[in-house]
Amino acid sequence: MRPSEMWAAEEGYRVMTSHFRRYSYRELVEATRKFRVELGRGSSGTVYKGVLEDERPVAVKKLENVSRGKEEFQAELSVIGRIYHMNLARIWGFCSEGSHRLLVCEYVENGSLANILFKDQKTVVLDWKQRFNIALGVAKGLAYLHHECLEWVIHCDVKPENILLDTNFEPKITDFGLAKLLNRGGATQNMSQVRGTIGYIAPEWVSSLPITAKVDVYSYGVVLLELLSGTRVSELAVGSGAEVHSMLQKLVRVLADKLGGHKESSINEFVDPELGGRFSYVQARTMLKLAVSCLQEDRNKRPTMESVVQTLLPFDEASS
Repeated sequence: MRPSEMWAAEEGYRVMTSHFRRYSYRELVEATRKFRVELGRGSSGTVYKGVLEDERPVAVKKLENVSRGKEEFQAELSVIGRIYHMNLARIWGFCSEGSHRLLVCEYVENGSLANILFKDQKTVVLDWKQRFNIALGVAKGLAYLHHECLEWVIHCDVKPENILLDTNFEPKITDFGLAKLLNRGGATQNMSQVRGTIGYIAPEWVSSLPITAKVDVYSYGVVLLELLSGTRVSELAVGSGAEVHSMLQKLVRVLADKLGGHKESSINEFVDPELGGRFSYVQARTMLKLAVSCLQEDRNKRPTMESVVQTLLPFDEASS
């Protein structure tokens, strides 16, 4: 095996096509037992649990507002279906039959980060090591989409609901590539019409600036703050998206001031009290600094996801 191939295998970067296939609508009706068990729903559609004939558990997503015609949809899926990274939920196949547009995706056992992090009655509290690993894994997945894919992908809706956790609480990003397939803004298919979720939307969305991978960097910054604090940032403000954005920028300025003070108590105040003080100060400070950097209004001042990974890696205990 060549060194480049060994590196790819070790890092989890590879292209897998053998399991990607087209499914009939009837197959998916049977697999989901007539769409009986709903796993979740969002702006892109509703997800149901299913079991394929080979007994593989899957998540079947019924897409809504698909802007692509049948041939375009299949062409886009043929690209997205070849994407594989250990921190991206696999897409096993699709259905494009009549008006039906469905995706057949990897079933990820522990559900979404949002369900664990923000649940009122918590049955699981993520420990510090798990939170840092989630931050690093999500960064690796986004870096792969932005920089390593054969065709670069901008997610456009990075949020805890789209970060799934497997049995080992390893993160897997879902819904990547959907920005190309869906028409969330109406009749036009321009990228500028795609919208993310209030609280995670970069300021470029409300301007005439072209959309770049830096919108994902901004959203990732919000996710970092939520991993650290254990609370949904948007809940700190009540009102429109503009008010949430204004609050977030004030929070960023406060955090930047606190980081400049080098006081350990400043970090302690922001970290989730559910952790009972059991966290790495150095890792938490690094994550906070990254969040402030990712949330800069000027996108040119935000880091790339590659540089985010390189910043976090030296502090990863698992790799040291």
